[in-house]
Amino acid sequence: MEKLRNGYLFPEIGTRQMAHMEKYPNAEVISLGVGDTTEPIPSVITKAMAEYALALSTREGYRGYGAEQGDKRLRKAIAEKMYGNMGIQASEVFISDGAQCDIARLQILFGSSMTIAVQDPTFPGYVDMSIIMGQTGEYDDKSNKYKGIEYLRCEPRNHFFPDFSEVPRTDIIFFCSPNNPTGQAASREQLKELVEVAKVNGSIIVYDSAYSSYISDDSPRSIYEIPGAKEVAIEISSFSKFAGFTGVRLGWAVVPSELSYSSGFPVLRDFDRIVSTSFNGASSVSQIGGLACLSDEGYEAIKDVIGVYKENAKIIVDTFTSLGKEVYGGVNSPYAWVHFPGHKSWDVFTEILEETHVITVPGCGFGPGGEGFIRVGAFNSRERILEASRRLRSFFG
Repeated sequence: MEKLRNGYLFPEIGTRQMAHMEKYPNAEVISLGVGDTTEPIPSVITKAMAEYALALSTREGYRGYGAEQGDKRLRKAIAEKMYGNMGIQASEVFISDGAQCDIARLQILFGSSMTIAVQDPTFPGYVDMSIIMGQTGEYDDKSNKYKGIEYLRCEPRNHFFPDFSEVPRTDIIFFCSPNNPTGQAASREQLKELVEVAKVNGSIIVYDSAYSSYISDDSPRSIYEIPGAKEVAIEISSFSKFAGFTGVRLGWAVVPSELSYSSGFPVLRDFDRIVSTSFNGASSVSQIGGLACLSDEGYEAIKDVIGVYKENAKIIVDTFTSLGKEVYGGVNSPYAWVHFPGHKSWDVFTEILEETHVITVPGCGFGPGGEGFIRVGAFNSRERILEASRRLRSFFG
């Protein structure tokens, strides 16, 4: 725990936001920072949860503990709706209270002796949990990296995909697509290379597809679209950005039966034991909501909400592009990744907050490869997105 640097990124942003609001009590602060959804959950979903919750007050409708692995109906619905032609079975789907919690459970499964690789930049939860598990060495101030972690540099010059020939083998590869924070979705050819690297090296990929519902081109939405991936990859995902369940809390992990240790023992059996030991199962109310999300009516309603965020992202990208900035992402993702060459990320964050009262996220919080960038999120009302755009154009223009 002593190795952790400062606070976790997003609480630190929250602290700075509160200090700013105390300094400017009359300012209308607009948050385009922490990736918290803002649009209402479609009523077809909340109605299903409300009816189930009310039934809990009747003898006929009351339910207590459920299976730690999740409601069988939801496991089956995810396997069919999200992985229809990929050969994923309901028994390989584990329902959770969100992808971030699954990251922690997987790290418990892997243990402290594993070596890991992460995209750089990447979601900080992968690195911080590795530190907590004791997988890393000390922090190196010169490189801004932790010893014992391989940082896979993903930047515009390499199309946001690492050169694995320059990276030592690791036991675990954390890979997020579409990537948080860059907003870039890996291509089919890139994911084929990733799977091949894992096969050759005997590595396990932990593939985070939490933003896959934002993909609008032919980029794969799941690692299991790639032949052979079931032999080397675990996929984690979430209803948070997909269905606005950031507060409701619901996610899932897929551990294929084909994935085995070098001894031939199935990883699925160990993960099942970890889940059963450390978790009493996701909320039954949340799981009913998940089932409603995957109904035909619910799924269509969710797509409409995602469309709002995607249009917001386009407004953000257009805003910074018109100001002459290099902007990445914002097409297959709710995040725009904006470059400010020669500037420190926290300095850009502070300047934008001070001059426009708009919250962004400093890129350096996602790893050394994020220095000089900020992440700008599309999670807010259209009215506030347009107002933020107006302020940014006024300041930078």
